[in-house]
Amino acid sequence: VIKYGLICDAAFFAWLEAHMEELLQAEPAALAHVIHRSCQIKAEIVARDERETGDRALLNLGHTFGHAVESATGYKEWLHGEAIGGGLLVAAAMSRECGLLQAAEVVRLHKLLERTGLPTHFDSVAPEAALEHMRIDKKVQSGRIRLILMRKIGDTFITADYDPAALARTLKEYFG
Repeated sequence: VIKYGLICDAAFFAWLEAHMEELLQAEPAALAHVIHRSCQIKAEIVARDERETGDRALLNLGHTFGHAVESATGYKEWLHGEAIGGGLLVAAAMSRECGLLQAAEVVRLHKLLERTGLPTHFDSVAPEAALEHMRIDKKVQSGRIRLILMRKIGDTFITADYDPAALARTLKEYFG
């Protein structure tokens, strides 16, 4: 659900920050709100792009990094949600490294992930291994790894136009 706030709803992300303990305690009203808003966001995005030719790929925020973690560890070390959760932070850090996202917003996400118990670093995967697995991701086009990056919380976009050195620095920071 954190992903949905990051993709297109900064107010929802702020709500998650304010109510995470209620969610972790499975408070029914908080759960109902989160489920409703998450389904609403996903439905809006899918309705705009039923055939996944554009905006629907935004739903893959964090997935390129998370899938690299899963495949590099043989799908045995991390649950899918854990890998993608940590992948959200790597995507945010990559966005910061590219000069798109303010460091304070990366810190906000890092703190929220810590509160949920989601990973914020992948010690068991070397940066080189992560990159190798990212190169075989389904979102690679013409040999370029496409990433979902953030301009700010609630504002994401799809790109293959980034500095490869920024990606190498980001992987070194969060992997190994």
